[in-house]
Amino acid sequence: MDDVKAKLQAALKEAMVAKDNQRRDVIRVLTSAVKQVEIDSQKTLSAEDVVAVLQKEAKKRRESIDEATKLGRAEIVEREKQELAILEEFLPRQLSREEIAVIVREVIAQTGVTSAKEMGKLMGALMPRVKGLADGKLVNEVVKELLS
Repeated sequence: MDDVKAKLQAALKEAMVAKDNQRRDVIRVLTSAVKQVEIDSQKTLSAEDVVAVLQKEAKKRRESIDEATKLGRAEIVEREKQELAILEEFLPRQLSREEIAVIVREVIAQTGVTSAKEMGKLMGALMPRVKGLADGKLVNEVVKELLS
């Protein structure tokens, strides 16, 4: 995994030169979130840890989009979607629903899970394989679909 922090810094400089204020502001929020985690944990984050922080930020945006949509706040939805699009440039490509289903079937075959009662066992074996590549909520939906 390449250095995400360096990508963020380079993108910040590009946004500043291009006078792209929205992009600059989003990238600043992301770098400050990474720095805050480094300060809190008192260590320098690895590339994987930085990606985890960015995924947490992406999850916040997705939840905000859901809430604003329910409340009919179109301007907030639009702003959060734009921020999410910028943020996703720094994340690894996410697996599609079909790709997740293939992996879930493989893990079901390996673990021998047959019912939803054993979902915890399945998720325990599955999540390390899709960590950073798929949203946990989507993985959960696919698992429930395939076990029912």
